Order: sequence, then structure tokens, then C-alpha cells
Amino acid sequence: MSHTHIDTLLIANRGEIACRVMRTAKAMGLTTVAVHSAIDRDARHVREADIAIDLGGAKPADSYLRIDALIAAAKASGAQAIHPGYGFLSENAGFARAIEDAGLIFLGPPASAIDAMGSKSAAKALMEAAGVPLVPGYHGEAQDLETFRVAAELIGYPVLLKAAAGGGGKGMKVVEREAELAEALASAQREAQSSFGDARMLVEKYVLKPRHVEIQVFADRHGHCLYLNERDCSIQRRHQKVVEEAPAPGLPPERRRAMGEAAVKAAQAIGYVGAGTVEFLLDERGDFFFMEMNTRLQVEHPVTEAITGLDLVAWQIRVARGEALPITQEQVPLRGHAIEVRLYAEDPDNDFLPSTGTLALYREASAGPGRRVDSGVAENDEVSPFYDPMLGKLIAWGDNREEARLRLLAMLNETAVGGVRTNLAFLRRVLAHPAFAAAELDTGFIPRYQQQLLPAAGELPGEFWQLAAEALVQSEPLRRKHEDYHSPWSATQGWRAGLPSEIDLHLACNGESQVVRLRHDAAARAQLDGERLRVERDGLRRQHLAIRRGETLYLEYQGELHAVSRVDPIAEAEASHAHHGGLTAPMNGAIVRVLVEAGQQVEAGTALVVLEAMKMEHSIRAPHAGTVKALYCGEGEMVGEGAVLVELEEA
Repeated sequence: MSHTHIDTLLIANRGEIACRVMRTAKAMGLTTVAVHSAIDRDARHVREADIAIDLGGAKPADSYLRIDALIAAAKASGAQAIHPGYGFLSENAGFARAIEDAGLIFLGPPASAIDAMGSKSAAKALMEAAGVPLVPGYHGEAQDLETFRVAAELIGYPVLLKAAAGGGGKGMKVVEREAELAEALASAQREAQSSFGDARMLVEKYVLKPRHVEIQVFADRHGHCLYLNERDCSIQRRHQKVVEEAPAPGLPPERRRAMGEAAVKAAQAIGYVGAGTVEFLLDERGDFFFMEMNTRLQVEHPVTEAITGLDLVAWQIRVARGEALPITQEQVPLRGHAIEVRLYAEDPDNDFLPSTGTLALYREASAGPGRRVDSGVAENDEVSPFYDPMLGKLIAWGDNREEARLRLLAMLNETAVGGVRTNLAFLRRVLAHPAFAAAELDTGFIPRYQQQLLPAAGELPGEFWQLAAEALVQSEPLRRKHEDYHSPWSATQGWRAGLPSEIDLHLACNGESQVVRLRHDAAARAQLDGERLRVERDGLRRQHLAIRRGETLYLEYQGELHAVSRVDPIAEAEASHAHHGGLTAPMNGAIVRVLVEAGQQVEAGTALVVLEAMKMEHSIRAPHAGTVKALYCGEGEMVGEGAVLVELEEA
């Protein structure tokens, strides 16, 4: 087979995966081409590319999803090949076909393979024929409520509704009982329509205590296909993976082989080429069922790279050039253990809703042996409401699982993000949880340990406020000295002579405010040394990360980073009087449905407005029974976080 020439690669994606693909492409001597939307003009993937092309627009539909514009960009830049990353058009057969028709190379499987797996229902039928085990479910053409009602009854509740064209937890709902079916089906269909332009659904048995174990497969154009071990991705929220590891803890070698061979069979049944992942549910008894095949590189591919020592993106490029796989199945390495966590801009205390804003602080853990960070952002970048909220991934490798776990915890402790809410502290709690340490994994892990993983925010103790005050005073820039010589803010190292013997500081953090009295001692109890606040008590010296950005101090306390600032008590009192008794948008997004009208009586819990952000739907519900007094939004409108949407008069 003749080799195809590739020296310039266009990456039809953004964020950390675009940066990740470019890293390998550059190492192989390729010229890299980035594409970007108007608002991503200065994004990190654009800064790191050799050539960048503006697609215009902001929403994915106006930018990263424009097939014609992407192909034009490849031609304009001289790229012979396009890497789709994941998400966006990575599993769009039309995109793969358009690339081939344009005489370019798609770094993914043939369009026919994407087609075969693109419809979950058709894929199930195909897998059944290939002898791959399946979960009981309905994958038929009829899409009316009655069909789903009968199917759900036959399968037995709880059932899982899924978008036939879906992925990433969008258009997916667990239904516990028949009474919830109609509303769940309508919402899942809307989500599927807006995410994939296809509202078709399927329904399956919701397997209890399942593990989500997937097999990485790789095929070349010469008929060879390998499985590169497995990953356990059981720790999920909203059907979206959060922690992934390889190999799957406690998986006997004979089951690894059985699952690996089933996955290879699945790939060969559809004439697969390149990197792909076959996802299985593994139940308590050790039976496994085919779930779906992802016809692309996965978010969690780094853990497979860590235990095999292979570069999967390099393999994708070589296979696209027509080369054969360099090793046989017997030669696939399996060394040590790797764990990855996904760092998201989201608020775990508010149902993991995405968080937007400017990364006022962004500090990554240092890379090194067994430590890898794949990220797509840098300090001062904007996190917009238009795209997936993942900032990056932290990956740790160790000789065994415990070494990888401890190393990853250490990396999380070095990571600092400010300006947007993140799941950083939540990830730390997951990894530190005794059940996680004992590898007791299944998809119910987060709901089961909700209390410990998502503790109610308690009041910050006096010790915290005292440390925050010390750190704020000591981190104050010298320039203030000239503004107000008699202010304690002119002090950088402890206090100066001639200052008052004590001072009150008005501080705010996490919506709490506190007045802290600092005394004029010769030596402060806490000393700021660079970005470490050192505190000595009972002969024990501890340190806290304390990073100043503008007027805000980011202080690490008991494993969490808190943003502390000074407040003006008078302005604060005035603002609290202007509080509006309406229902507000929890984040920036678009109104997709207004379900009520002014004057309507509603019960507590009634959905009033549906907001779409980051490709997910969120219902704004009535907190109490009452009358809708006014509506401040319309369908299709973009709204900002905190905007009042509905005014509700209590009954």
C-alpha cells in the first residue's frame, strides 16, 4: 500500500485536545493549523499553532461545526489532513465524507464506520450479529410515548433514555417510574435535538451497580486490529466521566482478554481504522454488555498512553499515512497504573452547573516523571458559555494504583484556579475517599457518597479569617505606601512603627463577610514568604498557598482555595436593600422554553423556564407555589448569570 504524504495538520477543535494533538504533531515535525471562532481569537490553542484561521461566529454552529469553512481552511493553509479531536464533528460521518471528497485525509475511521456506530440502535443490531453481548432495551424506529411506555414496562424500571445520536451525557435521563416518563422523554428529545440535530431516542435497562469499563482499540489499513487494555470510567456525574483509570482495578486477565477480543470483533465488523473505544457495562457478576463505540480518540486516552508508553496521536498520524501498526497483540505493554481527573469550570455545590468568567488565577501542577497535565487554558483566558467547560486534565502514573492516587492528590494540591468556580476541591475529595482508595468503583459512586463528596458549605472559622487578614496585609503591594502612609496597607512585612496598635479589616469570602481585628504585634503569627503563608503553632509549622491577584487574595485553607477581598461596608449595606425577589439565571445561557405566562398559578417545583448553556438544559423551577407576576425573558434570548427571569408572588 502506498504511503500518503502528510506534513501539515489542521485540528478542527479547540481547548486541551487541540493543544494535545499539536504537541505530538510538532514533535513529528508537522506544521500545525488551528481554527477558531471569533471569541477564541486569543485562545491557547490558537497561540500554540503555527497557522491560525478565523471561522467567525461564537456558537459552535457558527464556527467549529461549519464543515465547508473547515475544509476551506485546510485548503488555504496547505493542510493535507484534518484531526477532529473529540466532541464537535469528531463522530460526524458527513464531515468524514466531505473531507475525503475534498481529497483530504480524515484522522479517524472511514465514514461508513462512523455511520455504523453513529446510531446507537443500529450499532446494537450490528453488535448482536457480531456476537458482542448487549443490555436489554428498545432500539426501534417508532418514537411515540406509548411505544416507550410499553418498552419500559417490559424491560422493567429503572430505565435509561438515551439520544440515538448522542454522547457526553446529553439527551440522557434515568426514569425511576412510569409517572416520570413523559416529562423525561420530552426533555431528552429537546436536548438531543439541540445537541445533535436528531431527537430520536432509545431506552435500556438501567443496570444496577454497573462499572463503566471501556477497551481502547486501534486498527490500521492492513487488516490489523489490537486492543490496548482497558480503562475504568465509572466515576461520573450527569453521565459525564470525571475520573478515569487504567487498567480497571480487579479485572482478571481472562476477562480483559474476553472484553478485548469482543471489542476487536466489534471494530472489525465495521471495517474500523484508527483509534476507537468500545464501551461496556460490567455488572456485579462480571458479565459485560456492549454500550456503544466511540469512533474517535477519547478524552481519557492519556491513561492508556501512561500504562503502554505509546503515543496514540502519533499512531493516528502513522495509520493515516498508510503505515502498519508497529506491534502485535502479545507485545502490547501494561505497566503500572494511571489515573486521570478532568478539571472543569463548574459549580459542584450547584448541581455541577458550568461556570463562566475570566481565569484571574491559573496555576498548574508541575509536570515530571509520572505527572502529566493536558490543558487548554492559561491565566487571564476567558471561559465562555459557548463550549464545554473542561479546563484540562491531570494524569498521574505510578508503579501501582496507590502510588498513582497519592501522586495525583499531590498534583491537585499544587493546582490553583481563581475567577471561576471549579470542581478542584471535589476531585480532591473523590481521590481521598476511602472507598475510592479501596477501588470500590461503580457509576453510583458520586450519588452514594454525596454527603462526604459535596459537604454543605460550613461557615469559615475564625482562624481562616485571621490568616486571610494577615496574608492580605502582608501581600499588599508597596505602591500603596505613597497613597496613604498611615494605612496598615502600606505594611508589607509585619507592621511599621507609628501605626495604630490595632486595626479592623472588613473582609469578604464565599458570600460571607467578617470584621477582623489585627493587633500590632512585633511579629505576625503568620508570615508570607512569596506565595506561601507559613503558620507556626505548638512547634508545628504549616504552610498555605496564598496568591495575590489584583485586589483578591487566593488562600488555600483545609484543601480549598478561597478568594478573599476587602469590602466597603457602606456600599454593601446599600446593595442588600436593592435585592430583587425574582428567579435568576444560574449562569450565562440561552432561553429555549418559556413554559408559563404572566398571571398563571403554579405549584412548587413547576418548571417555569428552560435555559440552555454548555449544550445542557437546566430548568428554572418555582421554589414555592404562587402566581407568575412577570416574565423578563423570551425564547431564544441570551441571558447573563444573575439576570432575573421570572417574578413569582408567593401564594
